[in-house]
Amino acid sequence: MNLGLDGKSAIVTGGSKGIGAAVARGLASEGCAVHLVARSEELLSKTAADISAATKVAVTYSALDLSDSRSIRALTEATALPDILVNNAGAIPAGDLLSIDEARWREAWDLKVFGYINLCRVYYGLMKDRGHGVIINVTGLAADRFDAGYVAGTTGNAGLNAFSKAVGGRSLNDGLRVLAVSPGAVATERIETLMRTRAEQQFGDPDRWQSYLGNLPGGRAATAEEVANVVTFMASDRASFVSGSVVNVDGGHGGNMGSFS
Repeated sequence: MNLGLDGKSAIVTGGSKGIGAAVARGLASEGCAVHLVARSEELLSKTAADISAATKVAVTYSALDLSDSRSIRALTEATALPDILVNNAGAIPAGDLLSIDEARWREAWDLKVFGYINLCRVYYGLMKDRGHGVIINVTGLAADRFDAGYVAGTTGNAGLNAFSKAVGGRSLNDGLRVLAVSPGAVATERIETLMRTRAEQQFGDPDRWQSYLGNLPGGRAATAEEVANVVTFMASDRASFVSGSVVNVDGGHGGNMGSFS
C-alpha cells in the first residue's frame, strides 16, 4: 500500500530513541524527510545517521529542551514548516500523590504536557495558514487505566487525550488533522525504569519488574516498531478522515481494567 508520504516532511520530538526513533524510521522508510528533536545531541547524531543509512532519506536534527517554550521558536527558525508533527518527547516519572512533589510534577509536565500543547499551538497556526498538516500526539494507556501509582502520568496523558480530541474535533475545518496515538506497555528503556520503580515500591526488589508483564496481552509488551507502524499510517493520506480520535495500541489491554501485576 502506498501511504503517500514520499516527498513529505516530518518533525518527531523525543526522536533520539525508543518510540520516537522508531516513528522516524517508519516515516523515513516511506520516503518522508525527518527532523528529530531531543535534548542529547550525541544520541540524535547517532540515530539520524542510522536512519539515514538504512532508508537513504535525509534525516536532520535539533538538540533542544522542549520544556522551555523558547526552544519552539528556535525549532521553527531551524526548519521549514513540516507536513507532519509527531509530539513524543517526555517521560513522566512513576509515583503516587505523596511521593511526587510539586517541583517534580511540574518539571515532567513542562515537557510532556505543556511541551505538546505549546508545540501544537505554534504549528497548528502555521499549518492553518498554509492550509494542511497533521499533528499526532503520542500519549499513553495510563490515560484510560487510571493508576494511583503513576498519578502524574495518568493525569497528564488523560489531559492530552482530551486536548487531542477537542482540537482535532474541528481541525478539519482548518485543513488539519489532529489526533493521539496511545500505546500500552512498550519494550523500551523507559518502561523498564517505570516498572523497576513500581517493583521497588511493591516488592522491595526492583529486579522483579518483569513479573508485571505476565498479565499483558500475549504476555509481552508491544515493540516500538508496532507503535511506529500505527503512527506512520495515521500520518499518511490513507487516514485522511481520522481526526479528533485516540488510537490505542495496547493489544486490548485497555479493555481489561486490571493491574499489571
